[in-house]
Amino acid sequence: MEQKTKRMHELVELLNKARYTYEQENTEIMSNLEYDRLYDELLAIEKELGTVMTSSPTVNVGYEVLSELPKEQHEKPMLSLDKTKDVARLAEFIGDQKAMISWKMDGLTIVLTYRDGELVKAVTRGNGEVGEVVTNNARVFKNIPLHIGYQGELILRGEAVIGYHDFEKINDEIEDVDAKYKNPRNLCSGSVRQLNNEITAKRNVQFFAFSLVKADGVDFQNSRMQQMRWLSLQGFQVVENRPVTSETVAEEVAYFANKITENDFPSDGLVLVYDDIAYGQSLGTTAKFPRDSFAFKWADELKETMLLEIEWSPSRTGLINPVAIFEPVELEGTTVSRASVHNISIMEELELGVGDKIKVYKANMIIPQIAENLTRSGVKDIPAVCPVCGGETRISQVNNAKSLYCTNPECQVKHLKSYALFVSRDALNVDGLSEATLEKLVGMGFIKTYTDLFHLDRYADEIKEMEGLGEKSYTKLQKSIESARTTTLPKLIYGLGIANVGLANAKVICRAFGFEVEKIVHASVDELSEIDGVGAVIAKAFVDYFADEHHLEVFYQVLAELQIPKEEMDETEQIFAGINFVITGSVEYFSNRSEMKELIEAKGGKVTGSVTSKTNYLINNDVNSTSSKNKKARDLGVAIISEADFLKLCDETL
Repeated sequence: MEQKTKRMHELVELLNKARYTYEQENTEIMSNLEYDRLYDELLAIEKELGTVMTSSPTVNVGYEVLSELPKEQHEKPMLSLDKTKDVARLAEFIGDQKAMISWKMDGLTIVLTYRDGELVKAVTRGNGEVGEVVTNNARVFKNIPLHIGYQGELILRGEAVIGYHDFEKINDEIEDVDAKYKNPRNLCSGSVRQLNNEITAKRNVQFFAFSLVKADGVDFQNSRMQQMRWLSLQGFQVVENRPVTSETVAEEVAYFANKITENDFPSDGLVLVYDDIAYGQSLGTTAKFPRDSFAFKWADELKETMLLEIEWSPSRTGLINPVAIFEPVELEGTTVSRASVHNISIMEELELGVGDKIKVYKANMIIPQIAENLTRSGVKDIPAVCPVCGGETRISQVNNAKSLYCTNPECQVKHLKSYALFVSRDALNVDGLSEATLEKLVGMGFIKTYTDLFHLDRYADEIKEMEGLGEKSYTKLQKSIESARTTTLPKLIYGLGIANVGLANAKVICRAFGFEVEKIVHASVDELSEIDGVGAVIAKAFVDYFADEHHLEVFYQVLAELQIPKEEMDETEQIFAGINFVITGSVEYFSNRSEMKELIEAKGGKVTGSVTSKTNYLINNDVNSTSSKNKKARDLGVAIISEADFLKLCDETL
């Protein structure tokens, strides 16, 4: 049964990945036949176990918008745990008992209730006595079972969390720096308590069970660890847990401490609970704490150091963030030399000045922070101009905090989206330059023009020292930059971000002018408008862009950095000019649908994502499929052809 449960989770993850790459990335990692085979295997396992996960492709969870979250009182108050930072105190607590040790996850505690195998209720901890009902949102958590095999009433507790990876990804998509979430816990709390569960679904909230409250009729052999194993067999993801005694507790704490840096989920400590259920329950509670469990908080390692400078790092919204640079110290096994201070108000609260003696630590053993300023010399030298563009700065009060802003609308950092497009997959395709990384590099003044992207080696030492990068990341980035130097003219033009000019338009325009640069950049509106699929709006935007002398100068500068192989033009090969295709399903003769798309475009055709009255051919190897695209094609009288039929159109040999 344990292997079946494990296989179920593997299939859910694999099938969801296949569906995502197919629908969102236009690539396939498996054939339709293989997908259907695995789907049927998953259905059979779900039927056998009586368990269906919320993220399973076999179910569709409807989205719903509520006007408010109803409140509900817990049957029993949810008490906090007594805590310590002393391992010896844990050994004293365990005594001669056996216990279970597990992560104390830093998220939002949720109580789940199942009846007759169905999830019927999810309630937040709230204030311990009254919580908010979030059943609607729990149904779209990434890993909660909607249906389980156990048919009695099951009540369990767990932590809803969002991993660091998803936290950073979500924050990267928020342009307003002031609106960014401070930590994964705040993001998770806001996500779980949404009135629209479609928003919750997009946040990748996960649930880790840590305590079973009720499951009548099940023999757990009086063991908490057996309860955890049973919950796992029901389909729940449980917190990592290990058996522990007073003799092994120091060793087990060290085990978890060593794992925390590779752990994607935030944890602010560990939890001990007696394995003997009856013994633990017999102890009762104090007014504040249960007596059967104890929390261990990480003893923050504090190091004294000296503040060397305040580095001011501009962001795309104009906000200039203060970052404390201090003499390097070893913390939790790594060397750190910088910590974000967030805003001027925090600097003033710490009375932070260059040369001060400060104490630093890693919050949750991960994020460097200033704990204390020992000398408090006071805030001074707040820059009057932006360190990137030299524009005037101003101090503004936002959300009760004073922050520094750049007032120059042309500040390079504010054009971060332009750089992000330039290095994106369909443009220059520079792997390793996320918006977050670009923001750091632009903020440091390393990137002021597109051409600077090709000369980051000038700042090799500084980049290797930047948080989140390092030697390995820098080497990989440089390799990707050198690879990006060889590209195509359409990708370069698309990467410039000309209004309304997508990659397909850029390809059509370049082809129409025989890939001759001078003809392309000096094309007239009339010439461009005559190109099928371009039109007056795109033509004007294109001409206006290259009429700007600065744009033209930048274009030639970038062109000088690149190697663009000459593309041979053969007008007799433009056999699909004016013909629109839609590609769906798996392909056999091509490595993926993108390869087929490139061939169509090379022969003058156009590939779109949906079937319309303008579509000439729908390519689907399953010609008789009842899929929505096939149905629409039949309704509109669009020809449905197989891949073999398409190759015949191309006069290719099968």
